Amino acid sequence: MTSDVGTRDDRVRIRRAAVYDIAATVLLLLAAAVGWSDMLLLVSGSVVPGWALCVALLCAAGVLVGVRAVRFRPGAPRRSLAMGLVRGVAITAAGLSCAAGALDELGAKYYVLHPTGPNGCTAVVRETSFLVLGSGDVYAVGPSRIGWRPSGSWMADDGHRPITAGTYELHWNEREGHGTLSVHGTETDPILSGGVTDVDCGI
Repeated sequence: MTSDVGTRDDRVRIRRAAVYDIAATVLLLLAAAVGWSDMLLLVSGSVVPGWALCVALLCAAGVLVGVRAVRFRPGAPRRSLAMGLVRGVAITAAGLSCAAGALDELGAKYYVLHPTGPNGCTAVVRETSFLVLGSGDVYAVGPSRIGWRPSGSWMADDGHRPITAGTYELHWNEREGHGTLSVHGTETDPILSGGVTDVDCGI
């Protein structure tokens, strides 16, 4: 009888530990996907870029791993070989994606443009410059507060940043439910492409 109870308890511990392993692995895979994506999150008027979300998910996975180790101590159940391999790949992918995303953000600046459009549609801009070129991406962020990908982009000469410089115009068409962002350069630093971008949240 004691042996049966012990075996049953062991199975329960293994299943519960597996739940932590699976949850941590899912968070790691999500971190990897977010880190390689172009998404961003708008929270209380502040922009959280994809690499920061990647780091947050990576930390959350680490917390789950730590809780598992403490909760099932001593003699925590060992992970299966398959779970160990998947987790190892997930950790590597998440770490690389977070690092790559953070490096890509060097010198980038985010702006939440005003006014907002119909139903709170918000234009969020990411501006960067590299060598003699400046570039920008505009996101249409709706009620979900998630910008999945840029809705448009532009390129400017000589590292010009039109949003930083204030050489832009944002207009909303309330009836049609979308906006138009127009960026302008200068005589010496013109906009090379994408001077007019549609901002449409699809709502």
